[in-house]
Amino acid sequence: MPLSREEVAAPTVRSAPPATMADVLPARDRQRRLLTGMAATVVCRAVGVVTPLVLIPVMLKELGPDLYGLWAAIGTVTAMAAFADLGLGNGLMTKLAPCYATGDMARARRYVSSAYLLLTAISGLVLLCLWSTSPLVPWSGLLGADGDTVGIAAEPFVLACLTAFVVNVPLSLVVRVQFAYQQVAQSNLWQAFGGLTTLPLVLLAVYVDLPPVGVVTASVAGPVLTNLLTSWWVYGRALPQLRPGLRAADRAGARELLALGGLFLLLTIVMSVATNADALVIAHVLQMRDVTDFAVAARLFAQLGILISLVNVPLWSANGDALARGELGWVRQTNRRMTIVSSSIGVTVGAGLVLAGGPLLETWVGIRPAGGAWLLAGLAGWWMLLAAMSPCFMVQNAAGVVRPQLWGWTLYLIVSIPLKWYAAGRHGVAAVPITGTLVYLLTVVPGALYGYRAVFKTPAARAKEHDR
Repeated sequence: MPLSREEVAAPTVRSAPPATMADVLPARDRQRRLLTGMAATVVCRAVGVVTPLVLIPVMLKELGPDLYGLWAAIGTVTAMAAFADLGLGNGLMTKLAPCYATGDMARARRYVSSAYLLLTAISGLVLLCLWSTSPLVPWSGLLGADGDTVGIAAEPFVLACLTAFVVNVPLSLVVRVQFAYQQVAQSNLWQAFGGLTTLPLVLLAVYVDLPPVGVVTASVAGPVLTNLLTSWWVYGRALPQLRPGLRAADRAGARELLALGGLFLLLTIVMSVATNADALVIAHVLQMRDVTDFAVAARLFAQLGILISLVNVPLWSANGDALARGELGWVRQTNRRMTIVSSSIGVTVGAGLVLAGGPLLETWVGIRPAGGAWLLAGLAGWWMLLAAMSPCFMVQNAAGVVRPQLWGWTLYLIVSIPLKWYAAGRHGVAAVPITGTLVYLLTVVPGALYGYRAVFKTPAARAKEHDR
């Protein structure tokens, strides 16, 4: 019987004799790195949360409600453009995990170099197209930017945000490399440092009285500078064996990355559009001030989302290492434990934000969002559900099992957009996240559970489990 595409994409699970001390030591080291990375995540997230908490009132005061709403709407466009890396970042992380398990640095460097070469070329082409065609694009109409001031600012805002995003696409590969080699704590420290650099850049732009587009540019420059410094440290000191180079890149490695990355690309496109369309829906159905209300509340809850992501993403490489070694029991046990941990974080923090979010937002930025407690409850429900399912997705990503996720998210996109559009017009801004949460429960969750079981049903996985 021919293998399915998921089985072809999955890392090979090798047959091996019963577990010995040589098997136990990698598992203990993996567990230690995982726990250290998660602890660093919590600390760094606590430090990193300072930036958005301070940045939002600064940006809101400097730009005003209308331009802030425009900036928030453009932020959803850049988030949707996450597919610009063609799925190569996710594919690279999946491919590097077995290299880490076997110690094959030469093969890993081929993957790293091929990924950088492809993404650098793509980013250059995208920037050329962006700047040459931007005058022809009706940005104000696409973003729902009504009014002379907002309409005039649309194009320069878009160019500043998208340029920084595109430049950062190849630079951000360094984070994937760090996670694949289980340097999660170091990666989080660098990203926390980078997050803190954004605030002084914005304050400096405000102090020297730059125009609004200058302030926006300062707000998006931090990640670029951070990844430049991180790359210098990783490839110069921590992992010089993986330093990318033209001679190390090869066609075979590029083809492998593109094959696996293609599935991740489709999944990323669907997820990016589905999860970032809310502000655009609100902009077209309601008013730009409603976008600001939603964006401010969503930014508060996004800190919970970032925490959930940072806690769970280390599982990707750890699961890949375990699957490559055939330690399926470790994968199952860790997934159960992390589902409890991740869900507990989502419920605890989410409930706290619902109870304190209203007064906090009013004190923080002087805004009481339309929708009130219902809006906060909808955002909390969304992130609680994602927190519960994130460990399950990390197992599938590590194994390259992408299609069940793709089916679930595609169905979510098709169903949720028109329902959110209708719900926003009928019940206001609070109906958008509530509708999304209910549709997610009925579409993405069944696909996620099916995909998780599929990881352990491949012939190689069953044979390895029997041998152990």
